[in-house]
Amino acid sequence: MVLSRRFVSICFLAAAMSPLLASCDKKPDAPAPGAPKAAAKKLRIAVVPKGTTHEYWKSIHAGAIKAQKELGGIEITFRGPEKEDDREQQVALVQNLIATAADAIVLAPLDSQALVGPVRQATEAKIPVVIMDSGLEGQVGKDYISYVATDNEQGGKLAAAKMGELLKGSGKVLLLRYMEGSASTALREKGFIAGLAAFKGITLVDPKRYGGATRATAQEAAENLLSNNTDIAGVFCPNESTTFGMMLALRSRSMNGKVVFVGFDSSRELVDGLRSGDIAALTLQNPIRMGYLAVKVAADHLRGKPVEQHIDTGVVVVPKDKMDLPENKDLLSPDLAALLGGS
Repeated sequence: MVLSRRFVSICFLAAAMSPLLASCDKKPDAPAPGAPKAAAKKLRIAVVPKGTTHEYWKSIHAGAIKAQKELGGIEITFRGPEKEDDREQQVALVQNLIATAADAIVLAPLDSQALVGPVRQATEAKIPVVIMDSGLEGQVGKDYISYVATDNEQGGKLAAAKMGELLKGSGKVLLLRYMEGSASTALREKGFIAGLAAFKGITLVDPKRYGGATRATAQEAAENLLSNNTDIAGVFCPNESTTFGMMLALRSRSMNGKVVFVGFDSSRELVDGLRSGDIAALTLQNPIRMGYLAVKVAADHLRGKPVEQHIDTGVVVVPKDKMDLPENKDLLSPDLAALLGGS
């Protein structure tokens, strides 16, 4: 009797499980013809600029968005420190991206040394990093995959050549520096000093004064320099904020238009200054192209395509009499609202 019951139980269990076993062997149904395919996961590429307030970084953002729209299959996040002297916040941003496993990071390092550790941590976590705009004291191909930037030293040399030409090779030229630790502007300053040395009649005045991260601090530094150097014939500034601060300082002392002023980068106010003659020439990068190419390099690498380790995005000097040429208008006054629309 016991055996009979056990036999019945075993038979019942086998009958109950047979549909489950059959379902394990059954292959999943093929999708119906014309049915939509599941959307592929987008590559998450985080863009971390030095700051977010200057027009230059808005142009970088516009280039990144352009890459997102044109390349497809990628999703851009754009977040950086508000001020360009907040190294700790930029370090924390990169470390957070490592913790949340971003697919790739595009970084403009605030400090060429302070960001080396976080970049190496990202690389060790198998998150490729593209360095843009400003250099890092690491090794391309090992610590990061590519460097996408202006030839900043060449930009400084071009600015010096234009200064020498406009001054006809003689006079005192004042240099207002940007910020210690910023590799890009340090190279511009270096290039300017080297280029100006070719003009034997020009004396460089370099008090090693830094404008700092904002337009306000740059104007304060410029005011102090101008009060101690009333006999200058020319002045050079290596980025947008120092150029703007110096322009305001020159205006406040009625020196605008009387001093040959060569600046770096562009904004609506600086374009107005160039047109009015307060600025003699602007040295221009191509930040939209830089943002675009940096994101493209990251996407190409993630998709297994070979990438160049160093990409030069170009630099030109635009004097007032050439600012309305089509190729220069696009650099001076890009339509950022249109490019960022729908981002």
